[in-house]
Amino acid sequence: MIKRYSRPEMADIWSDLNRYRKWLAVELAACRAMEKIGLVEAGTADKIQPISNKLDPAAIEEIETRTKHDVIAFLTHVEELAGPPARWLHLGMTSSDVLDTATALQTREALDLIIARAEALEAVLAERSKEHKDTAMVGRTHGIHAEPTTCGLTFALWCVEIQRDIERLSRAREAISVGKISGAVGTYANFPPEVESEALASLGLKPETVATQIVQRDRHAEVMAALSITAATIEKIALTVRGWQRTEVGEAREAFTRGQKGSSAMPHKRNPILSENLCGLARVVRSHMISALENVALWHERDISHSSVERVAFPDSTIVLHFMLHRAEKLVGGLVIDKERMEHNLNLTGGLVFSEAVMLSLIKTGLGRQAAYEMVQRCAMAAHDSRGALSFREALQRDEDVVGRLSMEGVEKLFDLRHHLRHTDAIYARVFKG
Repeated sequence: MIKRYSRPEMADIWSDLNRYRKWLAVELAACRAMEKIGLVEAGTADKIQPISNKLDPAAIEEIETRTKHDVIAFLTHVEELAGPPARWLHLGMTSSDVLDTATALQTREALDLIIARAEALEAVLAERSKEHKDTAMVGRTHGIHAEPTTCGLTFALWCVEIQRDIERLSRAREAISVGKISGAVGTYANFPPEVESEALASLGLKPETVATQIVQRDRHAEVMAALSITAATIEKIALTVRGWQRTEVGEAREAFTRGQKGSSAMPHKRNPILSENLCGLARVVRSHMISALENVALWHERDISHSSVERVAFPDSTIVLHFMLHRAEKLVGGLVIDKERMEHNLNLTGGLVFSEAVMLSLIKTGLGRQAAYEMVQRCAMAAHDSRGALSFREALQRDEDVVGRLSMEGVEKLFDLRHHLRHTDAIYARVFKG
């Protein structure tokens, strides 16, 4: 499913060809920086540049079967294509100078696409939130009816969480936008710091503050954390939709298109398959978080245990999350809201959702909190146990202690939906500033 979806631009970022082109871009940036201070003959990089369109991943992989080293195989292939000028490439550099700097370029490109998709989801959430700002529904805690809320506030909550995800992704983009061309253990033994700065600046990167043989992996863990948290937000949305679509709830449902089938056995079925799919994919993204954290601690100046993890985790996580954001946007945009069912469910308990308002009113008459709580609970349980034969309002109005303090009319006034939702505008003002 993801492979069928995968947008070309995201898939291309992690393709073998793009990886090798990024490696060459790093080598050429270093070469040009060395040209500026006279370490390399001027014009060398320009002589090599045209081979970027001739790089052949299959040829590099064939060489690697003999060398058992990917960067050496790459440099061998480049030398075959470029001839004598290629001898100036990789001067004073180690493999990770190329690999880590190129990975930063790839990851930054992937995050740009993900942030753009997250912004599209944010826009749809904002639109649905405004559409259902005044659509009242029951709020639930522990899955049990609590107090009234609005459907729009749920969309608003998701909207601001996605906004925080975008901020996290942007910070992660900044954290990963570093490279290093500082040699085997990061000491610039054969490559001057000022040349590194020049080379990385040309690529839009900053130098790693203190490097070993590699860029430090807390940066990569930060990226994976931002991806995982964003996936968790999408799962949060999808899980709520699944709850709304349950037959007993029925407050919202995924769009069901003409010709769509829900079950091979039961023709009546309309299952929340998009939401279930998103919940499952969130687990995939989240699973890479542990590996990213374990990559932070490596032996001394470097070992290679992190490399195999990242070759799987970064393409998988970014491609999957990009897909999830696209699917979530379509899910939210097409979600069918059943206002009548929301109103029905809000009234399902016969007014029990107003119990706190009654208790607070009793307290204001001078009654102690615990006494007020017990008085209201007594009426609430009577209404609850009657299974609809007695509403909460009726139970209160039949209770002499309650009526003695609040009056019949006083009880009636406490069942006011507008009272519970009167601050919705204030919340929206915080969400949609200006």
